[in-house]
Formats: sequence, structure tokens, C-alpha cells
Amino acid sequence: MAGKLVVVATPIGNLGDLSARAAATLVTADIVLAEDTRHTGRLLAHVGAGAPQMSLHEHNERERVAEVLARLADGETIALVSDAGTPLVSDPGHRVVVAAIEAGHHVEPVPGPSAVLAALVVAGLPTDRVAFEGFLPRKGSARAKRLEQLAREERTMVVFVAVHRVAADLADLALHLGGDRRASMSRELTKLHEETVRGTLGDLTVAFAAKSRGELTLVIEGAPQMTISPDDADIVAALARLTSRGMSTRDAVDVVSDDRGVSRRRVYELAVGND
Repeated sequence: MAGKLVVVATPIGNLGDLSARAAATLVTADIVLAEDTRHTGRLLAHVGAGAPQMSLHEHNERERVAEVLARLADGETIALVSDAGTPLVSDPGHRVVVAAIEAGHHVEPVPGPSAVLAALVVAGLPTDRVAFEGFLPRKGSARAKRLEQLAREERTMVVFVAVHRVAADLADLALHLGGDRRASMSRELTKLHEETVRGTLGDLTVAFAAKSRGELTLVIEGAPQMTISPDDADIVAALARLTSRGMSTRDAVDVVSDDRGVSRRRVYELAVGND
């Protein structure tokens, strides 16, 4: 008998958002893979599920793969959940899902709550083309490079924001993308103190300058389509932003050349000429 791995979306706050199908899956599963077994234990108690749990988080996922595959080979039905929302979306589970697929097991989704979609549909920004960015890199050249790439992204962007980094993230996004770029920040979605603040990145930087609480999801307007080649001033400004954050001139030249679609020689000459 073939096993089955079911990827189950769970509430991001309001337990009323758990679908009947998700509840039934948790009740009938042989085992539940949970990011935090204490947190998921409360959800299982809510639906009357008695299945045992196995922890699956970023620190142990690699080691769990073999046991999950063995259970699937024995014909078990395994439910995979995260602490909130849809698993694998900036949450653990990718290695397990890929391993199950490669081993020929059936992998099935039970769709439901998602902070990405919830924040997107109330932002008031275009939803026809969307880029999900997850969390920004914390520091260094990786962060600077990602910010510079986002400055050129023409699709609406959805970014997760850690509450202890909200001020720094908004300040850097405003610097690289422009303080006048339209944006929306949703906090505590589906919970008692849910709120969505809309305006520009500059407005949000001010609004969230003080210490904030709760889960935060940021939606940002895409860049206007470029119809002409960037001018020298734009290239020089981009180089200055990257090098001011510790990126070498060589790496900054590569990033700006790729992002602007202009020759590396032109960017390098501008970099040297403005040293």
C-alpha cells in the first residue's frame, strides 16, 4: 500500500479559517510533521486529532527525511504542517517534499490560509503579476544585492518582515526603491488586532519607526517599466548605494551591470570616474 504525504495549510491566526478538509486530514493522519509540536498540539486538540507528532524544523529536516520515507514506504499517511499558513512558504518542508516526490510517493496539497495572499488582496496594489521575496537577507553584500534587485522588480512584491528588523528593513527599502514607492503593511492578519497600513515606503518607515508587535507582511508596488536605458546618474547612484554598504567596487559593478542591462565596461568607467 502506497503512502501519502499531505501538505496541510493551517490558520495564520483565526482558528475559524481551518477548512473542514484540513481538519479531517489531521484527524485521519497516521502522524503529523510539525514545526513546533507544542503549537500544533493545540491545533490538534482543537479538532480532536489524536495522531502522534514528529518535529520537523530548519535544524532537523535533513535528518528526518529517511524516517519520513520509511513511513511512507510502510503505507502511512503523513500530514505536514507549519506553525501558521501554508508549509514551505518561508517555512520548513521542502527537503521532505522533494524526497517524497523523488521516491515516487503521492504528495497532495490541502490549500488554505496564506499570509502572502491575505496581505496581497487588501493592499490595493496590482495582483496580476506578483513576486514573493520572503525575508530579506540580514546584512552584508547579500542584503545590498537583493535590495538593488528589488529596486528594478516590475511586479508587485510581497516581503515577510521580522518584527525586530522592521525599522531597518523599511529604511533600506525606502533608500533603494524610493520613499515614494507605494506599499502596504499588514500586521496580525486574521487576529484580534489585525491592521493594514497603506501609503508609501516613506510613510511606513515613519509609522513603524517605534517598536512594533505581531506578524508583519509587506506588499510593495513594482518599479515602473523602463523604456530607455538608465542614465549615468542612475548608475552612479546605484553604485554608491552598494559600496556604501560594504560591497566591493568590482561586485557592485557586476550587480549594477546585470540589473540595468548595460555593459560592464560602461558601469566600470563610471565607478572609476567617481572614485
